[in-house]
Amino acid sequence: LITLRRKVPLPTAAQLAALNGTPTGFIIDALGGRGAVAPNIKPVIAEQASFCGVAVTCHVGPADNLAVLAALPLLQSGDVIVAAADGYRETAVVGDLVLGMARNLGAVAFVTDGCVRDIPGIRDVGLPCFSTGVTPASPVRNGPGTVNLSIVVGGLCVEAGDVVIGDIDGVVVVPYERLNAVIDRLTAIRASEAALVARVKAGLGVPDWVNELFSSGKVREVD
Repeated sequence: LITLRRKVPLPTAAQLAALNGTPTGFIIDALGGRGAVAPNIKPVIAEQASFCGVAVTCHVGPADNLAVLAALPLLQSGDVIVAAADGYRETAVVGDLVLGMARNLGAVAFVTDGCVRDIPGIRDVGLPCFSTGVTPASPVRNGPGTVNLSIVVGGLCVEAGDVVIGDIDGVVVVPYERLNAVIDRLTAIRASEAALVARVKAGLGVPDWVNELFSSGKVREVD
């Protein structure tokens, strides 16, 4: 019923620390403009949106959640359960009780392209939870499913061991093999953003590059 992989490449504590707390927009800039899951995957509780952790991938399929339960024994501190439901929204993937179990085992977030249930309980659990919606309808636990194999969530391929980062804007995924490159680029991105923020607060209205465009001969005005 379940196909799983136990050994996956894992980011170092230093790599996670370098990404933790970084706005998702900065991460996307460091990835070259791509790397976000679909915009309909949003935090269930807005004030519980920020996280950074390591992907434990599950393919549950429509109306099932056996793979999520099968992933629980594999969880380590700092993990993020990413559950692919093939976009199915007629039943919830999990509710507050499974999320509570995941939190007790060290998980720092749950992300799915399906729905969840039990909003009051999810708020009490305090685990950042991202989904495409909420429904009281419950799933079955029949399988088949996979754990720690490649999945697609929100149009994005996610591998076990990738770093998943979320905030109020959404969820981004940094592939394991691109971690160092993204971290290296973030220094310049943070500096550039800070400088532009300061200029906007000081009254900037038109960016320099727009003025340069107008004086370049590449703008044609018509009556």
